[in-house]
Amino acid sequence: MSVGKNVTRTEGRDKVNGAAKYIDDYRYPNMWYGKTVRSTVAHARILAVNFSPNFDWSQVVVVDYKDVPRNIVALIFDDQPLLAESLVKHVAEAIVLVAAPTKELAEKAVHHIEVVYEGLPAVLSIEESLAVKEKIFGDDNIFKQYTITKGSVEDAFQSAEIIVEGTYHVGHQEQLYIETNGIIATAKNDGSLLIEGSMQCPYYVHRAIKEAFQLADEQVTVIQTVTGGGFGGKEDFPSIVAGHAALLSRKCGHPVKIVYDRAEDFAASTKRHPAIIHHKTGLTRDGRLLAAEIDITFDGGAYCTLSPVVLSRGVIHAVGPYKCPNVKVSGRVVATNTPPNGAFRGFGVPQACFGSEMHMEKIAKTLGISPVELRRKNMLKQGDITTTGQQLNYSVGTQEVLDAVLERSDYLSKIEQFRQTASDNKRRGVGLSFFYHGGGFTGSGEEKIKGKAAVQLLANGQVEILTASTEIGQGVKTIFRQIVAEELAISENSVTFGKSDTSKVPDSGPTVASRTTMVVGKVVQMAAANLKAEMAKIIAAKAGCDASEVKFANNQITYPNLAQPLSFAQAAIDCLKEVGELKTMAQYSSPPGIKWDEINYTGDAYPVFSYAADVVEVEVDLDTYEVKLLKVITASDIGKAINPAMAEGQIEGGTVQALGYGLCEEVVWKDGKILNNRFTNYIIPTAQDVPEMETILVENPYPYGPFGAKGLGELPMDGGAPALVAAINNATGTFITEIPATPERILAALERS
Repeated sequence: MSVGKNVTRTEGRDKVNGAAKYIDDYRYPNMWYGKTVRSTVAHARILAVNFSPNFDWSQVVVVDYKDVPRNIVALIFDDQPLLAESLVKHVAEAIVLVAAPTKELAEKAVHHIEVVYEGLPAVLSIEESLAVKEKIFGDDNIFKQYTITKGSVEDAFQSAEIIVEGTYHVGHQEQLYIETNGIIATAKNDGSLLIEGSMQCPYYVHRAIKEAFQLADEQVTVIQTVTGGGFGGKEDFPSIVAGHAALLSRKCGHPVKIVYDRAEDFAASTKRHPAIIHHKTGLTRDGRLLAAEIDITFDGGAYCTLSPVVLSRGVIHAVGPYKCPNVKVSGRVVATNTPPNGAFRGFGVPQACFGSEMHMEKIAKTLGISPVELRRKNMLKQGDITTTGQQLNYSVGTQEVLDAVLERSDYLSKIEQFRQTASDNKRRGVGLSFFYHGGGFTGSGEEKIKGKAAVQLLANGQVEILTASTEIGQGVKTIFRQIVAEELAISENSVTFGKSDTSKVPDSGPTVASRTTMVVGKVVQMAAANLKAEMAKIIAAKAGCDASEVKFANNQITYPNLAQPLSFAQAAIDCLKEVGELKTMAQYSSPPGIKWDEINYTGDAYPVFSYAADVVEVEVDLDTYEVKLLKVITASDIGKAINPAMAEGQIEGGTVQALGYGLCEEVVWKDGKILNNRFTNYIIPTAQDVPEMETILVENPYPYGPFGAKGLGELPMDGGAPALVAAINNATGTFITEIPATPERILAALERS
């Protein structure tokens, strides 16, 4: 058995001992280095680009928008140029590119380029965008909007015994992957392009390069190198870096490397969307939800990027894992003159979850009932109907995760215990959050992608996995090897993971959306099952038996009249001798009964949801308003843990990211420019800040996931912030509605209360 074992990470040793080769470790003969000239203002017309006569421009090459065959970054709206033409819409927008034989010369060149602007009024907040004093996108500054309705909220509010309203604010969050963005592009003599670099989604980059350079599929090859983290920040942004490096390589005739330093990466790359969330809830006096009217506005930044699908997931999850007969969710994402916001672990749900869970806390306080009782009374269970009208038929672990985290944390007792032991200047508190996350792309997304994966026999008798799903630190190489090993009844050491190279692997879809294990992992399992069937046919034909009589177990193959079992490796070699090559492919298909109405946003939003609950304990210093994290307990229903140790690692890492989001991570802006663009002043939790953590895995198998597995990667990002803030509120007796909960915001909340 391989599934359910704590198999050692495939790439772990190389990363620990320094053998792993990241993009900045690559050196090619005659390689040049690229640098970017960026806007220093938030909104302006470009009047001129001046090149100093005091620099020898023959030493370098320079590229601007006129060098781009089709000046777009292909994604959803195609509204973003690869290089600004006559207008800049945010600080750090790319205008001119330079490449030189050395980094130092490239850096020197960009300091001899001056961009002359005519300033325009800038829209720098959600409120300013909604006011539409300046139109920066369409007639209303709205990139996309959705409305989800169920029942009649108007009638339900009329009959409600109590109505509770609240408004909640969340800010930007930077992904802060350890390795910054980096790409090497090589333009070939035949006009084709080779792109290598740090990325999550090779086929996103492939499409963007094809569109910008007007090339055919086979003329673009994209290869992911070892990637030092992504968290969504390397979903679509590498397309821009790749386009820039490719333009320079074509111009100079050499491979060109672009690797951002931390300040540039921070300033230019996408971040989590800020949001304003308003809840109006009608209830019975004993706490049963009757009506929920929710309004969500996301800040998309200057260009659309992935904002429509981030918003989509946010509005679908806006009510939380609760049943409510009458719902209206209105959501929109607006344009501002700040760098575009995009994917970040959780993808719209952390914002929505903070709003819904803090509102549940407010409701409990208003009604004078326990937050636990309120959640139990309204939690979704198997067979219930969600906001979009989806019946939850599979793997609904709400009861199990809530029971587990409450029992292990002793939540109810600690509320009273901390109240009785409060000192003059130190107060302890405990907070709860309860949340869910849909696995895979929203609605019909997976059907549109139809992700593919393949496995093939190698000459040495091993099995190679061919997939575009990338290893970005989450462990996909290990997980997929375990899945294939389990399906073929062989050791995971007999399974290898092929390089994510678009010329060699099928398009499995992007490495995002909690879909890699649940969706692509199932496709990989199907491909392995197809390989097993093909091998059985070949062996049976040679042995003169039926294919059903060929059995795979314990790294061996048996069939009638075989004197002794045949090793899998030898059987694989024998099969290749018969057929020359053996590769099998599989493609995603939705589970039976899945229906989605894209126009009305109703139906089965996701094949299945994962569920979790967090309890956070804190200590608040009432002299300095600093918050010390004491303990975090999580319980997560993930279907089946393919590798329990790695699952726990994902949950712990994601929870710490969520605690940073709620406590200390704040992007500071002035006139559209980020002021704290480095590790020294963008504060994240360090090893000294991470509290004692206890992780409970709840396995409630999903029949259409690989061996029962559901999505996991994003789930732990959703609940940490509201549980943390609930604990702070419990400790201080106040009610904070905006994160991060900095000492200044805690003090302000206390002064208001």
